[in-house]
Amino acid sequence: MARTRRPVVTGWFTDDRVPEAEFRLLGTRCTACASVFFPRADDGCRNPRCPGGGELTEVPLSPRGRVWSYTDGRYRPPAPYVSDPDAPWEPYTLVAVELAAEAMVVLGQAAPGVTPADLDIGTEVELVPGVLNEDDEHIWTTWNWRPVTPREREERS
Repeated sequence: MARTRRPVVTGWFTDDRVPEAEFRLLGTRCTACASVFFPRADDGCRNPRCPGGGELTEVPLSPRGRVWSYTDGRYRPPAPYVSDPDAPWEPYTLVAVELAAEAMVVLGQAAPGVTPADLDIGTEVELVPGVLNEDDEHIWTTWNWRPVTPREREERS
């Protein structure tokens, strides 16, 4: 039986089957004050200084940013995080990434294989599709952050 790919949280990122260069987190922007929110705000602007009356429109967020902070998770998180208690625990890396254009910091896991030793404050990273968990019926998709290589940085310039 083929497993269905499902986002961990619907509406927070584009379908992970788009080309990697087009994969984006999805936020909302208030048309009254231009504030951008992630996770998305669908019930009203969360900016206390907003003059009000604006609509919230979906916007793709920047695909690259700079490491604002990072740490490693050396513990098995509690439910609802899915973890096989019989499997050896593998630490994971959490990254807080500053998106300059949106003036916000977004938290996420680093791509598989990226450790704190691969990161520094200010390291340029890019958003990539990821898999959080797999079961018999689903592949649960999410986002990850991966350091931009010097070659990728040159190609961008």
